[in-house]
Amino acid sequence: MKFIGVYDYTVILTYTSLVSGLISMKCAYEGKPGLAILCLMLSGICDLFDGVVARTKKGRTEDEKNFGIQLDSLCDVVCFGVVPAVFLYFSGVNTVLGLAVLFFYVLCAVIRLAFFNVLETKRQTTEGGCAKEYRGLPVTTASMIFPLLYLIGLKVSEDTMVIIYYVVAFLTAVLFIADFRVPKVDIGKLLSKKK
Repeated sequence: MKFIGVYDYTVILTYTSLVSGLISMKCAYEGKPGLAILCLMLSGICDLFDGVVARTKKGRTEDEKNFGIQLDSLCDVVCFGVVPAVFLYFSGVNTVLGLAVLFFYVLCAVIRLAFFNVLETKRQTTEGGCAKEYRGLPVTTASMIFPLLYLIGLKVSEDTMVIIYYVVAFLTAVLFIADFRVPKVDIGKLLSKKK
């Protein structure tokens, strides 16, 4: 039996990122916020290197490249859009206003990733390789923002932390869709310079 999709080593980290995100949501639901945050961070680490790994395969077809772009963004919606929203919900951002903020956060993450896919698909037809910059805050920054907030939460009261979560989730969502340029660090180049 044949299967659709790509199942070689180029997508292992992306699939691992997704599984880690799903485990993060389970941990948040079970009242294990520390483990939920660790899984979110693992998703971020996998996402950091998935493109580097994918580009090591010589002779990838355009379909394989486009599949990778789409797959990465779909997994990013879950890992850096839905996972932080679930974490925040179980951390106290669960009022009517909180739900509105979380819905807005996920919606902005989806808009940001759809916009990225359009730009990246166009860019790949003319350039190839890695993009030099992002437009808007990359959704993957959620894997750094929310772990830092979690650490802050260990030092401040729960009520204060919930307010901080509300504000940061809203501001992060706005930055996802704000049109400003963020330089992209090319991990592949950094790693090759160290050799």
